[in-house]
Amino acid sequence: MRLITTLFKTLLVLALLAGVGLLALLLLWQQDLRRVDDLNVLEYGGKATVVDASGQIIGALTPSLSSGARVNRDLLKAAQMSSWLRKAVVTSEDTRFYTHGGLDPRGLARAVLHSATGDQEGGSTITQQVVRSTLLADIGQDKTLSRKLKEALMAVQVERRFSKEEILTAYLNVVYWGVGRTDLLGAQDAARTYFGVDAARLNLAQSAYLATLLPNARRYNDYKAYRPLIRSVLTRMVREGRATQAEASAAWHYPLRPVGWTVRYDAAGNLTQAQLSDPAAKRTRSPAPQVRFADGFLDAVERDLSERLGRSVLYRSDVTVHTTMNRQAQVSAEAASRGATLPSGATLGLALLDPRNGDVTALVGQKLGDGVLEQWNNATRARRQVGSSIKPLLYTLALSKGWKQSDTVPDAPLDGDYQPRNYSGTYSGRRVTLRYALDHSLNLPTVRLAQQVGLNSFVSKLRELGLSPAPDTGLPLAIGALEASPLQMAAAYAPFANGGTYYAPRLITKVTEGGKTILTVNRSGGQRVWDQQTAYLGLDMIRGVVGDLTPEQGGLGWKARIDGRQVGGKTGTTNGIRDLWFAGVTPGLSAAVWVGRSDNASLPASAYSGDVAAPIWQAAAAGALRGQQATAFSAPPDVVFRSVRGVQMAFKVEQSGGLLGGLFSGNAAPAQSDAAQDTSAQDQQATQNLPSQQAADQQTADRAAQAQIDAQAADRAAADAAQQAATDQAARDQAAAQAAQDQAAQAARDQAAQQQTNQQNQPSVSPGEQSQTDPDAVPVPDTGGDTQAVPGDLQPLPEPTPGTTPTNSGPASSDNTVPDSTVPDTEVDQPEQ
Repeated sequence: MRLITTLFKTLLVLALLAGVGLLALLLLWQQDLRRVDDLNVLEYGGKATVVDASGQIIGALTPSLSSGARVNRDLLKAAQMSSWLRKAVVTSEDTRFYTHGGLDPRGLARAVLHSATGDQEGGSTITQQVVRSTLLADIGQDKTLSRKLKEALMAVQVERRFSKEEILTAYLNVVYWGVGRTDLLGAQDAARTYFGVDAARLNLAQSAYLATLLPNARRYNDYKAYRPLIRSVLTRMVREGRATQAEASAAWHYPLRPVGWTVRYDAAGNLTQAQLSDPAAKRTRSPAPQVRFADGFLDAVERDLSERLGRSVLYRSDVTVHTTMNRQAQVSAEAASRGATLPSGATLGLALLDPRNGDVTALVGQKLGDGVLEQWNNATRARRQVGSSIKPLLYTLALSKGWKQSDTVPDAPLDGDYQPRNYSGTYSGRRVTLRYALDHSLNLPTVRLAQQVGLNSFVSKLRELGLSPAPDTGLPLAIGALEASPLQMAAAYAPFANGGTYYAPRLITKVTEGGKTILTVNRSGGQRVWDQQTAYLGLDMIRGVVGDLTPEQGGLGWKARIDGRQVGGKTGTTNGIRDLWFAGVTPGLSAAVWVGRSDNASLPASAYSGDVAAPIWQAAAAGALRGQQATAFSAPPDVVFRSVRGVQMAFKVEQSGGLLGGLFSGNAAPAQSDAAQDTSAQDQQATQNLPSQQAADQQTADRAAQAQIDAQAADRAAADAAQQAATDQAARDQAAAQAAQDQAAQAARDQAAQQQTNQQNQPSVSPGEQSQTDPDAVPVPDTGGDTQAVPGDLQPLPEPTPGTTPTNSGPASSDNTVPDSTVPDTEVDQPEQ
């Protein structure tokens, strides 16, 4: 009796624990369980018409599921599907479909038994398969206990929410039936591809054949081996009352010919010959990819609107959705996608927006024109590492803290465990200006800059810009260890073009039904992330990335230039060459493009973001602005320009003393480089504040300033020559002094040798002792490099003497304008993690 009582208590405790565990899972997964209502979209009756910013119709929305599964083809009602197909599929996939409540314990037990004996047999019901293919599509095919439990709970919810016929219809609309020109999803695709008929006209033989493909669509490739499965399905249909013996016999004798196969049968219906005579026939007959105009934009609108109104509301009524899309920009972006030259297997994502308010003007989610349709919208939903396109955000943060473009940072390895490299694998060992480091996308100076600016500060700024750094990313964040979509990057770059304000992207302006507005979406108020001067300094730096260097000099953004327009931007390439980026701005437009493979595989080593991504950006932006009057970026007050080593740079005028005070005053920025010390009163007189209103006046001022700079260049060249001569003379004097010292040392050695000869039987001095007194062991002379202190632990590196090459340096520089370091012969924007 005591044993029974103990057993009962144990079972009771286990039941309570199971109940508590189930309740915990229900609470944990309540958001997922709410997805069950999403299946309403598979039987929707309404229509959502989408119009662009000018009121022209773009198209109608097609439903998607919150999991990410997209339903982008014609949905069939139950009456539009052959009754034979419905019966054959139920017989083959879930014979107790009409009696269970979403889960089939007998089928599950049978699957476990077969698996134990080495056979593979699925135990999932049709309801579970619907859940897996739609509501849990974002989880994929992971065979985890968590996914199985979630699938089971949601299957029970689906059974309570929908009828059996609705569930079966949903299944037949989304189930996978192989691959043609794209995935064959649903009965209509299968019927038209394999037999050239509509789903409503499938006979029993054709239906039984399609049912045999559901567990594994590759069975198509061996018709002879799997022909007996058709007889098995027909026999079971007779046994379970879904077909008569006569109907099954007629189906067996039917001369079934799947597409591409040449077959022959005998009088008894047995197969006598089977040959896949036309392997390409299935692809040829399959439905062409459904590529609509503005498909990526419509997808983004549908997802945004579904979150605001709910899918059941959206697809049960006729509404008009007013959007921010600019038709010219969308046409241009799609043309850029079609014309893009991509590495084999690669696709893209492209986003354009108006930097003045955050309104999205164009989206392209895939590479168009290659005959492949992928459902994933890379423009808005991809989260890929951004590579060096993140660097301008860090450099601008440094500028906001008092650094200047002419300040220098060492291009040398770091101390500590984290050892990033420049993309070329080399370093110059010299101090380089911030402008030079960004122009050449050097990783080592960038990481050192992040150490000085502070990672916490950088993380906070990225979040203000709508980006989401992963926790504890560390220093790799500075060179691209951040995942984002093209739309997010376009929005993050927009403050460069609008004076420093971040606007959250907006797709929808309003929704109307029968002339009545049922939803209004206002523009975001905007958040100031940079002051106007800092935003312009950052803009000036990314304009340098595009315009400072030619391709022969290592210029990374050269192919993003647009004739007659000002352009600033930055490339980005990630480890393994998995992602290629270009993000940039021009007056009135901010845009970003990503190129990569959907499976995250590496691209060829010859793929560079400046050659692949930048031209796509250029084509999209140039087309979007075609026909519009070219305008220029206007410098705000307290920004002046001066030439540093032949490069015109923008500087912020400090309140404590104008330009000179700003360049030489003690502030939070590092002590100034030798480049900044070139400043003279004559330079200051030549610099001018750019007018902020009229583009024509601005261009006139630009020309005048440049003429003055050119005039001063000759004076500076003469001064440089005099300085060089003085340096050479100092070197000769030092060499003479060294020679005298060497001569004295040699005389001393000779005298010592003579003394040693005179001393008989005296032991010689050991090498170790000699090294302590050897007069040749003199300190390395100072080379006259920058000796000013830098904030933190960064110490100045000695400058090499003229005509020497630093150790471990890259190829010789062909850049005569910024002689801070050597110019790598490849793009240098690869983050090392």
